[in-house]
Amino acid sequence: MVCALLEIILFQQEQIQELRDEISRLKGQKPKPKIRPSTLEHDRGKKNKQPGSGKRPGSAKRKKALTIHETVILRAHDVLKGSRFKGYEDFAVQGLVFQPYNRLYRRERWETAQGDSIVAPLPDDVSMLGHFDTTIRSFILYQYCHCHVTQPLVLEQLLELGVDISAGQINRIITEGKERFHTEKEEILRVGLQSSTHVNVDDTGARHKGKNGYCTHIGNEMFAWFQSTAHKSRMNFLELLSPGGAGYTVNNDALEYMRDRKLPEAQRERLISAGKIVCEDQAEWNQTLKGLGITNSRHIRIATEGAVLGSVLEHDALNPELVIISDDAGQFDILVHALCWIHAERSIKKLVGFNDAQREAVAEVRSKIWDFYRDLKAYKQKPHPKKRAALERRFDRIFTTRTCYATLNQTLMRIHRNKGELLLVLERPDIPLHNNSSERDIREYVKKRKISGSTRSDLGRRCRDTFASLKKTCRKLGIGFWEYLNDRVSGENVVPWLPDILNQRLPASLE
Repeated sequence: MVCALLEIILFQQEQIQELRDEISRLKGQKPKPKIRPSTLEHDRGKKNKQPGSGKRPGSAKRKKALTIHETVILRAHDVLKGSRFKGYEDFAVQGLVFQPYNRLYRRERWETAQGDSIVAPLPDDVSMLGHFDTTIRSFILYQYCHCHVTQPLVLEQLLELGVDISAGQINRIITEGKERFHTEKEEILRVGLQSSTHVNVDDTGARHKGKNGYCTHIGNEMFAWFQSTAHKSRMNFLELLSPGGAGYTVNNDALEYMRDRKLPEAQRERLISAGKIVCEDQAEWNQTLKGLGITNSRHIRIATEGAVLGSVLEHDALNPELVIISDDAGQFDILVHALCWIHAERSIKKLVGFNDAQREAVAEVRSKIWDFYRDLKAYKQKPHPKKRAALERRFDRIFTTRTCYATLNQTLMRIHRNKGELLLVLERPDIPLHNNSSERDIREYVKKRKISGSTRSDLGRRCRDTFASLKKTCRKLGIGFWEYLNDRVSGENVVPWLPDILNQRLPASLE
């Protein structure tokens, strides 16, 4: 009885703190910080290097492949008579020439007898770029989008180097004339949704024009795509899956979705009796619903979500067998949905027992879960029907366990209700067990948000989403972002179109 009361008190304390934090946020104040205990004492004496901190393999070979711009011959001193020349011993020193390089075009100007002027034309690349060449434009984009340097610091850096440029010119270089980049970004999502077997999804906060908003990430091991919107909902997510605006279509897929979301049978019958419905825009769709007598806000929402999903599938905008992996956020629960095991276990990790028995129960359950997780990873490598049945039975045993800790029992029951989404990997061994890919990708966006703050124009927000998408996709495809920017800004187009590379590398899941 005492333990149950202590659990209630702890739950109420957590609720009170969450309400206090929310009040602080609404007042424009900072909530209570979450300060983790120091790990210095525990880690003292450990000298394990961080991943990637050691020498990279093949570094000696790369030095031999360096492009040499200048060769200096050093003569040996005090060479004794009779010595034989045995060639050279090379020692390469790498450096950068970091200084302005200004080119003046003196254009001939002639005046005809009739008084007209004839001026020598500028080269095509100069006419296209204006007073700032490919290198300086790529440098500004690289510093701002890749290195997260703010615009004022980019301006200060260029002025100190002797470049005559203004803050407005830097902003225009970052945001204006980027239609080709925006098109490539949208094509990345189209190809990714059509050719992938799975995508990881997540969202994070993204303030815009002084108001709270959200940025949604969609991607996997081969691509990343970001889009900022004013709110997050299942309808918003469905609209992101149809970037071209697929419209509204009531077909079998739409009706199946409506049935799964518990749309009343009477409303579904009205939609079925109207035959196949196709609407191009929201106004036409709203008029159709009104004509069918569907006026309840919940019914309108479910019918609209189903119609958008039906239109997306009707236009082959995504693979119908696509698995969407999320952290259990409700807006992502469409089509074939899988859950992240890391997030599922986290709900148990945060439990704090009030006595030794409860703490031991939490530790024992967590140990069983991680053992089970390791066996799932092994199953992914070598799937087998017998192993699948054994793992399903084992899942039931773990998550229907009754312990001395009531809160732990309730948490296990909640996880058990998600059995189908957590064990989807038994049916689809090709999908990951976690949502770490999306977590890592979106961390890059969060860093940019913390450094540069919110966006203040629609064009600036669009460019931030576009270049975040292109940068992460380039990294996953093994393409240097500096090389990519130089290629696209110059118009050389030696680097292949990123959606074409994705088409070649993503699994052919539709065959």
